[in-house]
Amino acid sequence: MATVTYDHVTKRFETVVAVNDFNLEIPDKEFLVLVGPSGCGKSTALRLLAGLEEITEGNIYIGDQLVNHVSAKDRDIAMVFQSYALYPHMSVRDNMAFGLSLRKTPKDEIQQRVHKAAQILGIEELLRRKPRQLSGGQRQRVALGRAIVRDPAVFLLDEPLSNLDAKLRVQTRAELSKLHQRLGTTFIYVTHDQVEAMTMATRIAVMKDGVLQQVGAPQELYDRPHNTFVAGFIGSPAMNFFQATVKGHRQEMHLDTGGFRLPVPSSRVNHLLPYLGKEIIFGIRPENICDPRCQPSSNEAAPVTAMVDVTELMGSDVFLHLVADGKPFMARVDPRTTARPGQEIRVEFDMARAHAFDPETERAIGPGEKR
Repeated sequence: MATVTYDHVTKRFETVVAVNDFNLEIPDKEFLVLVGPSGCGKSTALRLLAGLEEITEGNIYIGDQLVNHVSAKDRDIAMVFQSYALYPHMSVRDNMAFGLSLRKTPKDEIQQRVHKAAQILGIEELLRRKPRQLSGGQRQRVALGRAIVRDPAVFLLDEPLSNLDAKLRVQTRAELSKLHQRLGTTFIYVTHDQVEAMTMATRIAVMKDGVLQQVGAPQELYDRPHNTFVAGFIGSPAMNFFQATVKGHRQEMHLDTGGFRLPVPSSRVNHLLPYLGKEIIFGIRPENICDPRCQPSSNEAAPVTAMVDVTELMGSDVFLHLVADGKPFMARVDPRTTARPGQEIRVEFDMARAHAFDPETERAIGPGEKR
């Protein structure tokens, strides 16, 4: 078992900076998820740790060992790729055992490790089959099994669920979380899917354009995003953003979006005092906007009149696509809502859960502000 440390790591591909001054410490046994849009550098950061790319600047440590110039096979890591990369002519058993055979591991130990990994993953009955006889989910388990038999200090997983259908992704997410608990090993997982990150991670590291934006527990990133990028990326549907001007005074402050006015809760007044008369970016999540006809109002509710554009029934929720004074936004409301397209309705913003950001730096103002 081992900690992993990125110390001012930079990776350049000619003129492109894929990873820029990346600093991150991953404690032993943590399940860390690197998340961000395509091209943000998350897979490159993983490949640098695996030894599949050379570091341009900085250092990477596994435990106390500097691994910059250690070959990939000697880093005590196991990697699971997006493509299963199974040998089609080999049985499941032989696929799982292949890496151990190359390392001259005794046959009895290979058999024991393969059997144990197959038990953990529930694929004992598949050991004699060839990859072509397996479903996508079964192939993914075999790829995981091939990593497990190595008994590595660190597991690296590069978008391993992207080839699975939606139902199987949900099932496999739960299996991976249980696997992490059972093995007690450091997991570093790369994905562009923030739902995967929120449901599996001990901590999430959000990246954009090669730069680390924020690291924290899933709920921390959801409740206290440091900037508009993290706020918009974490959470589904994404946070609504409005340009708003801070008006009034300390005793009675409000936000004016041009289409509606929202009172500022007393708990947020001090944070926004420096912005009186200035513009900010106001953010609120769809789930913090309710239809008061079917949901109880919060103590800090602010009414807004809007036109219903589209409704999306999700079973447990209804997504309302709304427009107020030409500004589109989304609400996630109780399924008992009677709102229909073309109808004007009143919704309520829970201002106690609202967010504010500086329009120039895009950094959070107040509770989410980076210290």
